[in-house]
Amino acid sequence: MNVHSSQITPSIFTSLGLSTSEDLLAMGPSPSGRELLFLIDGFGADVLEKYADAMPTMARLTKFSTIQTSFPSTTATSLATLMTGTLPGVHGMLGYTVQVPRSGGRILNALKWDERVDPINWQPVPTLFERAVAENINVTHVAAKRYENSGFTRAVFRGANYKGANVSTDLIAETKAALQKTPSFVYLYVNDLDVAGHSDGVGSEKWLAALSMIDQMFSNLMKEMPHGTRIWLTSDHGMVNASEKIIIGQDNPLLEGVAVIGGEPRARHLYLSPDNDSVSARSELASRWQEYLGEKATVLTRESAITSDLFGSDVSADALDRMGEVIAIAQSAVVLLDPERADKEGAMVGHHGGDSQIESQVGLLTTTLS
Repeated sequence: MNVHSSQITPSIFTSLGLSTSEDLLAMGPSPSGRELLFLIDGFGADVLEKYADAMPTMARLTKFSTIQTSFPSTTATSLATLMTGTLPGVHGMLGYTVQVPRSGGRILNALKWDERVDPINWQPVPTLFERAVAENINVTHVAAKRYENSGFTRAVFRGANYKGANVSTDLIAETKAALQKTPSFVYLYVNDLDVAGHSDGVGSEKWLAALSMIDQMFSNLMKEMPHGTRIWLTSDHGMVNASEKIIIGQDNPLLEGVAVIGGEPRARHLYLSPDNDSVSARSELASRWQEYLGEKATVLTRESAITSDLFGSDVSADALDRMGEVIAIAQSAVVLLDPERADKEGAMVGHHGGDSQIESQVGLLTTTLS
């Protein structure tokens, strides 16, 4: 059964008795009223097949399903989809960075945020956490302390009781404490694998060490959780190692007509200046990019992105407003670097955001502690 990440949390919360959601994945009632969703940032479905030796504990879990993530396959978009149960065209979190409409070209980095942008106006869909708390389900978010009051947390995770913890023993202790009451749901997040993948690449020594460390943490977690806890293990995206770097506008015509560059190296939002924007200008820019890049990218105008349901079949006025006039999706192992950030972006080995199977498919694994 291939399913979508938007179906995971509605199904888990339905198992805990939430009346406003549906069990879209046929999970059935919660065995003990204790559900734990453990999300490993950057843990693609392919990791399960290729690196089982480095993660013996997690490799023994039951594979419930392969999950398709939203486009772009990036943390901000995937977690918004997971926590609202809606697609990007509805929740409006369209990528790592997007232009703030009518801001004179200001870019919002969804993970770092911008205090001039109200998180609740930007992402207005009620979260599954808010809906569950309204029906007396205990909801706890366990992750690093630095994320607690971020705009992204308020946009996507609002409603949960945030428990900040920076080392694995504390993450486990907070998770255990949160699962004492029933019904309870805990969302536990770690990003060590994603960080190692970006800096050193998938399969690197640093990345394998991070995977092994998370597996050990998971082993310790299983020993500490209350009996009957049902654990779900998933991710927000996978990752590919880049082998070809193209700097936009350097020895190529790609910067012509582009006012603002958004997105990230595998999924670019390209914005025209308001004075020069028209359907024909978009079409011309997309054609120039496609002609130059050929098979190295899929290039869409905003109009073709909408008709192809790139961000889902429903697109809100806000989402439409934030979308690039042209969207370029890198293929194979190509990255499209922003000339102003080329040093930083080019230094990264592992990337994600594109529509490849490796980037956009994650696993959903499960076990119930006896």
